[in-house]
Amino acid sequence: MTVRVVVGGAVCREGRLLAARRSAPPELAGRWELPGGKAEPGETGPEALVRELREELGVETEALERIPGEWPLKPGLVLHVWTARLLSGEPQPLEDHDELRWLGPDELDAVDWLDQDRPAVAEAGRRLRTAGTARG
Repeated sequence: MTVRVVVGGAVCREGRLLAARRSAPPELAGRWELPGGKAEPGETGPEALVRELREELGVETEALERIPGEWPLKPGLVLHVWTARLLSGEPQPLEDHDELRWLGPDELDAVDWLDQDRPAVAEAGRRLRTAGTARG
C-alpha cells in the first residue's frame, strides 16, 4: 500500500504556536491540530506545507525544519510536521477550521489536540521554551 504524507505546520510567531480547531469531518470537529493537509503527488513536504497553509489560512509561510518522527493517521496516511515561519498575512480559518489561537509554550495544554498531533506539539513547545530562554 502506498503511504501518503500529510503535512502539519508548527507555525510560530513571537514565541507562540498557532493552533487550529477542526470544523470537519464530524469525528474531528472541535478538536485542535497543527494546520496542514495532504501532499500532492510530486510535491515535497515543505512545498505541500506552504500550499496548504496558503489555502487553509490565507498566509504565506516558509517551512523551516522537520520535527523528527512520523505519526500514523489512518491506513495509508502518515503525518510529518515542519516548523514554519509566517512571512505575510494574518491567519484566518478559511477551510476545515472554525477558530485559531496563538498559544504560548505554557498554554499548549489549554486545548484538546488531536492525538497524533500531540508529540509534535510537545516538541514545538519545547523549542519555543528553549528559544524564549535563549532570548532571555
